[in-house]
Amino acid sequence: MGHQVKRQLGLIFGFVFVDLLGYSLILPLLPYYAETFGATLTLVGLLGTSNALAQLVAAPVIGRLSDRYGRRPLLIFSIAGTVLSFLILGLARTLPILFLSRVLDGLLGGNIALARAYITDVTDEKSRSRGLGIIGAAFGLGFIIGPAMGGLLSRFGYNVPALVAAGLSLINLVAVVLWLPESLRLRTERSDLGRPRAAFSLHALREALSRPCMGPLLRVLLFYSLAFTLFQSNFALFTKERLGLDAQATSFVLTYVGLLSVLVQGIAIGKLTDRFRERPLILVSAAILAVSLLLWAFVPNVTSLLMILAPIALAAGVLNVALTSQLTKSVYRDEVGGTLGLSASLQTLAQIVAPGLGGAMLQALGTWSVGFLGGLIMLGALVVIRRRVLTISESDMVSCSAGA
Repeated sequence: MGHQVKRQLGLIFGFVFVDLLGYSLILPLLPYYAETFGATLTLVGLLGTSNALAQLVAAPVIGRLSDRYGRRPLLIFSIAGTVLSFLILGLARTLPILFLSRVLDGLLGGNIALARAYITDVTDEKSRSRGLGIIGAAFGLGFIIGPAMGGLLSRFGYNVPALVAAGLSLINLVAVVLWLPESLRLRTERSDLGRPRAAFSLHALREALSRPCMGPLLRVLLFYSLAFTLFQSNFALFTKERLGLDAQATSFVLTYVGLLSVLVQGIAIGKLTDRFRERPLILVSAAILAVSLLLWAFVPNVTSLLMILAPIALAAGVLNVALTSQLTKSVYRDEVGGTLGLSASLQTLAQIVAPGLGGAMLQALGTWSVGFLGGLIMLGALVVIRRRVLTISESDMVSCSAGA
């Protein structure tokens, strides 16, 4: 990996870190913030659903536009949207305005999918998993600092972390404008990449799911996204209702999760992908995640929660990076941005279903139900991995990607 590539990856690491730092400031506080406006558990879940619906529409479009016009201009547009949405969130005085902020963030966001496309542009197949792992490490580092900072700032009001997040996003915007170079350098290359690709549609989604290399990977990604989003989006509600934790305590638990993510994705993933092939890693990590989510459903206290979070962080981190890396290797180079946008949309589809479903299940069935359903979904993913993903040959992957 050359000096220029390392510099670009360092800049992307900083961008993702600041982006996630802002996001993680408000993530554990949203249920408490929404409750000040009279939101029920179900409405808190729908808050996440509204954000995801907007992402479902916007993410593939932003990904394909970045294939045509380059990653940098779309990153600038996306971060500006994040600044605006956090400002509206911090200044909200009614529940509808709270919903508006999340919808705008979904429509104008897409930062992480663009960061993944950028990394794909500047890395080769051998170093791609390690490169994509830095996003996970930046996620983790953001979650170490962000929730703890958000918990402390919440003492001054639940809107204060949102305003601080807007300020951090503004710093990110300035940094990208000043320092981040374009990864698709040649105008002719960008126009060639963008020209043959059709706009996103349900037909395009069906076509992608039917493709021999990409389709099984996208199906597993959808299973994983649904299971993990059930865990992630309902985690604050789970700790509040089952363990009686307040906003600050939940923030400190998420800080611990962030530390685990840094260790997994900043250190472990590079070593694992150097030693093992990606598809067997997908199988093993999916199995660990299935068992861990089932155990999470029934944790009786904070100590057991902290213990079970370790394998969840390990399995989810490895699975997400390995799936993303395999997806970028399963398509032509001119389809990478659109494919990552499509994968972001499938993750968003899970985010549409999971928050509202999880909130309703917590209210109707109890706190055990969310982890139990997540574990069952991952068991379904294991079936797809064994029957469809592990049967893809290396020659099939080469023919699907033509050396992407």
